[in-house]
Amino acid sequence: MTGPAPQDPPGLDLARLGDWFAAEVPGAARLSTARLVTGGKSNLTYEVGDGRSAWIVRRPPLGHVLSTAHDMAREYRVMSALRATDVPVPATYALCPDAGVLGAPFYVMERVAGTAYRHAAELEPLGPERTRDISTRLVDTLATLHAVDPAAVGLADFGRPDGFLGRQVRRWRKQLDASRSRDLPAADELYARLASAVPADSAPGIVHGDYRLDNVLVDDRDRLAGVIDWEMATLGDPLTDLALLVLYQRLGRLVGTAVAEASSAPGFLTEDEILGRYATASGRDLPSLGFHLGLAAFKLAAILEGIHFRHLRGQTVGAGFAQLGEVTELLLDAGLTYLKEH
Repeated sequence: MTGPAPQDPPGLDLARLGDWFAAEVPGAARLSTARLVTGGKSNLTYEVGDGRSAWIVRRPPLGHVLSTAHDMAREYRVMSALRATDVPVPATYALCPDAGVLGAPFYVMERVAGTAYRHAAELEPLGPERTRDISTRLVDTLATLHAVDPAAVGLADFGRPDGFLGRQVRRWRKQLDASRSRDLPAADELYARLASAVPADSAPGIVHGDYRLDNVLVDDRDRLAGVIDWEMATLGDPLTDLALLVLYQRLGRLVGTAVAEASSAPGFLTEDEILGRYATASGRDLPSLGFHLGLAAFKLAAILEGIHFRHLRGQTVGAGFAQLGEVTELLLDAGLTYLKEH
């Protein structure tokens, strides 16, 4: 007697995917397994297998999706372009722009063995010395990314660096407005202050857009095996990546495990050490980051409010959403404070 067939994970029809997969992914046999790896807060990530090999499939979240967000083709393109550089990225195998297969565009990439450390409790067993090594490599890899010449890897047209910071302020205001379900007076104030204080852009480069430790896979030798989650990558001011990395560190101290707070683990580089290490590795002069930190807070608030919006409508997959609305408000207030550092 056989048991019931395993249920497909949300957002993935294994039978329909299997037909496409066998035709498009070199060396793949008929898919037999699929499981959700992460889902809901950002793009949905699945591990699929044919009994011999395993791959990763990425698609946008279910339900309400902000305009210009969750662009599978951009994520696929930037990882493919960086494969020949010193930036560690998974190999990419196939892109499906046809929403008829899974209900949205998606792509297939290499399954990289490694751990995405999200919380301090996950790093603590490694000890301070190993944690320091991992965080140092995290900063060095960011500097390596920002040193890549976009034109040399076929990404000269991947974004518009000129006027990048001003467009970012306007873009995240638009994204926040698209997900509003409540009054957020601090959002209006932060937007107005950012819009009136846009500095000159620094020397442009490839921007990851959401660079932090849990968007990196770390292998069992504490090396960075793969930088992932490139959905917001573009060309622009690299200091926006650095400011977001610092913001996540500050946010972890403010709200604890409601966010990724791995940087709170003993041994993790301090904020001053991160800035000093990046300046040395990149050769860039670092201005006051007050504006960039305020923009990072505004951007993250807009992203979290979009997730909050989907959660209220039952369109998220997984757990951990209940506090995000409160974190949005905290971020907006923090952004106003950080601007004073400018």
